[in-house]
Amino acid sequence: MVQDQSTTSCADSTLVGRADDIGALDRLAREARWGKAGSVVVTGPAGVGKSALLHAFLDGDACRHAKVLRGTCEETTAGDSLYALRALLGPAVRDASRDDTACRALLALTPGALADDPPHAPAVQRAFHDLYRLAADELSRHPLVLALDDVHHCDELSLRWLDFLLRRADGLPLLVVLTRQAEGTVLSRGAPAHRALADLTAHRRTTMLRLLPLTETDVAEAVRQVFPAPAAPVFVSRAWAVTAGNPRLLDHLLRELRAEGAGSGVVGADRIPEVGGRVLAHWTHTFLDRRPAWVGEVARAVAVLGEQGTDLVGPLAAVPADVVEDALTVLRGAGLLLPGGRHFTDGSVRAAVLATLDTHTLVCLRTRAALLLSDAGRPAEEVAGHILELPSVSEPWMPGVLREAAVRAGKRGAPEAAARYLYRVLEVDPGSVEVRARLAGALAETDPPAAMGLLRGALAPSVDIRTRARIAAQFGTTCLAAREGSAALGMLEEVLDALDAELGPDPLPADRELRTLVESVLLIVGAHSRSTFAGARKRAAGMAVPEGDTPAQRQKLGAMAVLRVFDDEADPEPAVQCALRAVRSPQLPLKNWSLINSGFVLALADRTDDALRALDRLLRHGRENSAVWTYSLALSIRALVLHGLGSLPDALADARRAVQISEAEQWGETVALPRLALAGVLVDRGEAARAEKLLAGIDPVWRDQYVWSFYRYLMAHGRARHALGDPEGALALFLECGRSLEEAEVRNALYLPWWAEAACVLAELGRAEEARDLAAHGTRLARRWGTPRVLGLAALARGVATPGEKGVALLGEAVQALAASPARVEHARAELVLGQTLLAADDRRGAREHLRAAADLAQRCGALTLGQNARGALLAAGGRMRKMTGSPLDLLTSMERKVAGLAAGGARNRSIAQSLHVSVRTVEMHLTNVYRKLAITERAQLAAVLRTPGVRGARVPRQASRTRGQR
Repeated sequence: MVQDQSTTSCADSTLVGRADDIGALDRLAREARWGKAGSVVVTGPAGVGKSALLHAFLDGDACRHAKVLRGTCEETTAGDSLYALRALLGPAVRDASRDDTACRALLALTPGALADDPPHAPAVQRAFHDLYRLAADELSRHPLVLALDDVHHCDELSLRWLDFLLRRADGLPLLVVLTRQAEGTVLSRGAPAHRALADLTAHRRTTMLRLLPLTETDVAEAVRQVFPAPAAPVFVSRAWAVTAGNPRLLDHLLRELRAEGAGSGVVGADRIPEVGGRVLAHWTHTFLDRRPAWVGEVARAVAVLGEQGTDLVGPLAAVPADVVEDALTVLRGAGLLLPGGRHFTDGSVRAAVLATLDTHTLVCLRTRAALLLSDAGRPAEEVAGHILELPSVSEPWMPGVLREAAVRAGKRGAPEAAARYLYRVLEVDPGSVEVRARLAGALAETDPPAAMGLLRGALAPSVDIRTRARIAAQFGTTCLAAREGSAALGMLEEVLDALDAELGPDPLPADRELRTLVESVLLIVGAHSRSTFAGARKRAAGMAVPEGDTPAQRQKLGAMAVLRVFDDEADPEPAVQCALRAVRSPQLPLKNWSLINSGFVLALADRTDDALRALDRLLRHGRENSAVWTYSLALSIRALVLHGLGSLPDALADARRAVQISEAEQWGETVALPRLALAGVLVDRGEAARAEKLLAGIDPVWRDQYVWSFYRYLMAHGRARHALGDPEGALALFLECGRSLEEAEVRNALYLPWWAEAACVLAELGRAEEARDLAAHGTRLARRWGTPRVLGLAALARGVATPGEKGVALLGEAVQALAASPARVEHARAELVLGQTLLAADDRRGAREHLRAAADLAQRCGALTLGQNARGALLAAGGRMRKMTGSPLDLLTSMERKVAGLAAGGARNRSIAQSLHVSVRTVEMHLTNVYRKLAITERAQLAAVLRTPGVRGARVPRQASRTRGQR
């Protein structure tokens, strides 16, 4: 008799992850050897290792004392009666003694001998009995193991005979081992062999053994067998993820990696996505080629439809619903689809499926998919996603879908998606003014120059003046984001004149609103350039103040409030009232510039709560609408406000986030305010060198011509130079700032109080007379503005320039005024200067009181440089104080420190809340603040940051996140 007919052997390699399965087969073999006949069906998806397991079992110790007959069913032989038995028993029958039974059995196994005979036919039943007698004769001499691989390809009569044998095997040492692909049941459904296999597996003597994918631990062992060097954990985890634990895929992946010289380290792990994609693609092609056509049709329909519209797979593939389910079962069994779902396990699988289609077929399939989704009433964005994949928008119904998708994308805060849809509409209708305006609106925050180009094309003289006016206003604000405001001024003036000529002296309410909108944008744009600021201020002075009942009126109020701040006889109250009216109704939709300008004015007037509320509304709008330019600008302004309040940790977090966002955008180099805000905080945090480096990176082209960046740059640079020990350089910058402000007619004592900084430096240099002149100039301006902050700065400037008791009195006045203001850093500075002056006058006791107050206040603000100076002076005055550090904990409030410490120690939020007697929501809020202040993104980083000595909380980020509108 001939044994072990298989041509494949796994004896030369160690089977990984199958110890339990081998053990189960060994147990059944032992039971069979003692007369408990049975069968086992090993099942699992393609590539899971059924054949390898079978060979390992047959070659193992459990089968050493048994006669092993094995065979393999071929895909093309399912209709060849008794083919499987011929492969399994044929050699044994030929080697048997030549009695009548053996001769009849050999004749029955002849190809075609029982063709087309049903199982119950007399000839078939005689053959079954003859083959049974031969098997029983073998079993009388030794145990027998019959192993048949791939029985999902088996013919019906062979399966019927195995069932026939098992029903008569009581007390015989017989074990039948079969392997079957899990999806084979679906593929053979309805065939006679399918029913025969179902009867066999339902037999009471049959055990089902399903092979599962390899675990990550198993994969690690398989990697060790291929690569001698220890594998990096990331290599193992990626190999496991990309192959889903399928042994055949894993084997192909590891062989491919080894063939190209990759190891099992981190570098090799980086190659896994690409190599794994190729392996998956090849596996997909091979699998689909060997399956019926309807499996491929369903796979392609799933690939085209993607994650949406999976209920339309049948109509798109043109196959019945039950066939769709069968195909999905086959695809899941092969590991191409996620378990229980209709989505591919990997993008490379989807790409491989689509690669089987030629371009024309794929276009037709995608067009049909879009139409099916549209007819089914699916959301416009789902349909539009398929239209975007087409080379052209060829059907008349498609532009309408794309327009609706753009509207929906805009409402959910996805301007980039809206732009993609509208670009395709513009291909069909390039002259549409409406499409150009909408597309420009979608691009305004991410690609302002492109938005400007679109709007220019919609501003032709032939366009209706009302439409042109609306687009001109949009063009003006877009130019600000593109830093090209000068391009809009002339056009806005021209449009305003044409609009007046068209509307006449008594326009309708809608026309008045349109005119107000254009006027407001004209003021906003004019207020940004140094060369046009004075003209904008004069224009605003001649305008009537609107009531503020409409969005355009409120935008105009905000612009007028900013310009009123810089009147020669500036009084904060009229400007404040304009700003408050501009933001007074949370229910009325506000334009961004209403909130930006009003927030600026309210902060300058020390109405900081109102200012922060306005800026918070703007930030919420930016976050919800992915308005990244506006969001970065609002963060920068809020950082400046918080800096002015002495909340340096919060200011630092906002400024740093603004820099991160702007650096990640293509317009990042054109926007200076985020870096200016960050540089100002860094100086007070004791990082003047870093601040100066940051300032040096601002291109003068985007700095020098703008009101809101040039003067602030001079001030920030001057403060950095002074902190770095260059008072002369600092003084030159402060004086240049003052001259430039005067040239542009930008006059407000509190907006960049260069005169106070310059007076302090002059006093430090011993140039008291010049200091007194500047202090007197600043005091005249300060009395017009009249807030405690600016009056305190004026008293400080006069105090440092005035010797003796009169100077001490003026410094005391500065301390008192600044203590009544929200300006905590300036208050600490005044306390320091007063303490130093008293110490110089040998009033050590009085000096200690003010120096300690300065040090404590500076520490609470996070103003490290000022605090360290105050501590040094306090020690010189005979006081004592612990050393200040740049620890991250210095950035946190006491409650934030407690929450951070507990979280770093591994405590959960609920546990922290219980231990601190607060709500879980409060803990979450504190942790959010901690992450923001320490520039971290997850809990795992917390312990490392808090353990690191001397960590700075104000690093300039190397890369900016592209997350839209998040803090």
